[in-house]
Amino acid sequence: MVNNVILVGRLTSNPEIIEIEGNKKVTSVLLAVNRNFKNADGLYDTDFIRCILWNNIASSTTEYCRVGDVIGIKGRLQSSKYEDENKKTHYIVDVVAERVTFLSTNKKQEVVNDSEDRNAKADE
Repeated sequence: MVNNVILVGRLTSNPEIIEIEGNKKVTSVLLAVNRNFKNADGLYDTDFIRCILWNNIASSTTEYCRVGDVIGIKGRLQSSKYEDENKKTHYIVDVVAERVTFLSTNKKQEVVNDSEDRNAKADE
């Protein structure tokens, strides 16, 4: 089975890193991704997709990227669910980044991947 996602979009805010137990770093970014077709009004709609970045990817993205920068993310879908106070179940799907490419930032173009982070994936 295959679970791969490739996105190119703009950051909607500055990434902020959070350090959690075990010296792990994580950031969550909202990526604005234009659809590749026009709607009934002749405009391109935009999807806002939450992406989770861990450890080295999180650190580099936080250091080099700011709101409005265009980045590419290769990753996988990860789903979770929770129950609200009315006992209704809600499902959430995030993209967990395995590789990030900085396409338009003030810094040089750079590719960051999780090759050093593979051992940490089991703990996510």
